[in-house]
Amino acid sequence: MAEAHTDDARWMARALELAARGVARAHPNPMVGAVVVRDGRVVGEGFHLYDRRDHAEVLALRQAGPRARGATLYVNLEPCSHTGRTPPCVEAIIAAGIRRVVAAMPDPNPAVHGRGFARLRRAGIAVTVGVARRQAEELNDAFAVWIRTRRPRVLLKAAMTLDGQLSLPPGYPRRITGPEAHRRVQELRHAADAVLTGIGTVLADDPLLTDRTGLPRRRPLLRVILDSRLRLPVQSRLVRSAADDVVVFTIEAAPASRERRLRQAGVEVVRVPARNGHPDLGAVLAELGRREILSLLVEAGARVNGALLAAGLVDRVVFFYAPRMAGRVTVPLAASEQRLRKLPKLLEPRLGQYGEDFAVEGYLRDVYRNH
Repeated sequence: MAEAHTDDARWMARALELAARGVARAHPNPMVGAVVVRDGRVVGEGFHLYDRRDHAEVLALRQAGPRARGATLYVNLEPCSHTGRTPPCVEAIIAAGIRRVVAAMPDPNPAVHGRGFARLRRAGIAVTVGVARRQAEELNDAFAVWIRTRRPRVLLKAAMTLDGQLSLPPGYPRRITGPEAHRRVQELRHAADAVLTGIGTVLADDPLLTDRTGLPRRRPLLRVILDSRLRLPVQSRLVRSAADDVVVFTIEAAPASRERRLRQAGVEVVRVPARNGHPDLGAVLAELGRREILSLLVEAGARVNGALLAAGLVDRVVFFYAPRMAGRVTVPLAASEQRLRKLPKLLEPRLGQYGEDFAVEGYLRDVYRNH
């Protein structure tokens, strides 16, 4: 690792800001931003959008033109060294005459990890790695999980009272948290490729589960329902709004007549092996990964939450808490017939304030080093 310079954090923050513009638009590629700096001034910038093909580094170098010679390139992810949809970025960097490359993190793909840095160093370019690494890792954690396991990164979201209840007593409002927390949930949906819930939540709440941010996204948010007996009502808002973006996972024993009815209404039905009478969650995640679903947001009830936690399939959590008590409602965060194999510990927990509500978020595993 080359020595870090005084302004490296400043310019890397700009690269990360650019990379974040690829939320919901870069997948299944990682989000990448690049900044070319010469004599303390930005001479080129770029960020990756999947449909535009060119990577962030190439866009930034193109904008910089001849001014890239002798400059420093800041990028939040190791430049690619292999040919995919585009030629290797490292060759473009070398050809442009870049003197130094500052990268936040290596490529999490084991097949290419470190090769881009090695190629740059062989060409005589100074390379610094690790500036703002943790922020860069969090930005692309979904890509890291998918590229290593071919399943999506699972983010479990829940809104509850201070005594851990997912609902309020009868006669009280159905929503527990306020508008600021709801806006944050919409941001989480926008950043996800798919949102998953159970049939119990659908029957109780009749949710839409749509991305209502109004922000551009490359593909529609896939809405996923776990439904062992295909009880999903054709008059539910999910079915009535289906447009090739609703898929139901069920088991082999589910009634064929109900499957036909849902298919006629525009809902895709996928049968997977059963586990304890319910769709096998590992099979569900494998199928979603096959469809290049990198990030899965779970907005479900206690049974689905508990099953995912018991199976060790949750990577990250965001728990919203309203400053009120529910009393004995008996709808806890998670309920499962299986005991947790171990008590998950939240890694790097953070607190956030959303109006009068607050949120606790963190990881249940190190997604870069624990797969």
